[in-house]
Amino acid sequence: MFQRTLLRQAQAARSILATSSSTSAAPLALRRTSQFQTRLPAAVRPFAPQPFARSYSTENKEAEATENAEAEDPVKKQLEAKEKEVVELKDKYLRSVADFRNLQERTKRDMDGARNFAIQRFAKDLLDSIDNLDRALLAVPAEKLNAEPTEENKALLDLVTGLKMTENILMNTLQKHGLERFDPGEQVEGKAQKFDPNLHEATFMAPSKDLEDGDVMYTQSKGFRLNGRVLRAAKVGVVKNA
Repeated sequence: MFQRTLLRQAQAARSILATSSSTSAAPLALRRTSQFQTRLPAAVRPFAPQPFARSYSTENKEAEATENAEAEDPVKKQLEAKEKEVVELKDKYLRSVADFRNLQERTKRDMDGARNFAIQRFAKDLLDSIDNLDRALLAVPAEKLNAEPTEENKALLDLVTGLKMTENILMNTLQKHGLERFDPGEQVEGKAQKFDPNLHEATFMAPSKDLEDGDVMYTQSKGFRLNGRVLRAAKVGVVKNA
């Protein structure tokens, strides 16, 4: 019994000595390794791992930040919307002004046309009466018109004078309203007038030794213009020698 107790005490003492020697030896080993590492050159020293640091690009972050700022800026959005609305309203305004001016010009043109050609139908109905007056005057021979007035031809001369006065008053009245008569048979600077399809209507063609091709040789009925527009073309005979 006593021997067992001594044996246990001896084992306990050994274990205490073993633990103390191990704890004292560890710092000594650390000090030796540290001193050894300080004596080694830098190239031979063991590499100590450094903490890994990630690098991120700042451009994408800045772009995302600006996009987010623009998307999150309601004032800028409202300003852009108002500017777009102003451009659209200005375009509509300019189009409306152009349409209104076109409407004014068209209305003015229609009013001028209605004013200038209001008597067109009435004037056309009068053309036959004017032609009859002209034919009545042409029916009297020229030698009787140029003869000296006597008791025999006085009535005829008075009739012709009355017809001429009536025709002149009628033509002056119509001329005030834009209606004028033109005679292709009248010579211009001593020469016969040329046929103009815009003013004349050829009823026949015949040769003539004294005139050139295309000259007006005979006037069957005179023409009329209403404010520059041909109301009725003159009916003429045209020279054709070939």
